Amino acid sequence: MFESRIIEINGTFVGAVILEEDHQTRRFYAAHESVQSLHNMRYPNGQDLRASVLRTFKTLIHT
Repeated sequence: MFESRIIEINGTFVGAVILEEDHQTRRFYAAHESVQSLHNMRYPNGQDLRASVLRTFKTLIHT
């Protein structure tokens, strides 16, 4: 792990974005059960990852 950033949604810590060894790929570490299905998923950029996490969190919290 070369770098990581937390992802919080409305004050809830849901996980972290981890920069992989290639310095391009980002991996998601899920810390909240609502986004567990995305744990260890890899994305080419942080924006796509964050959008996916946000969408999944909002969908599962509001159902």
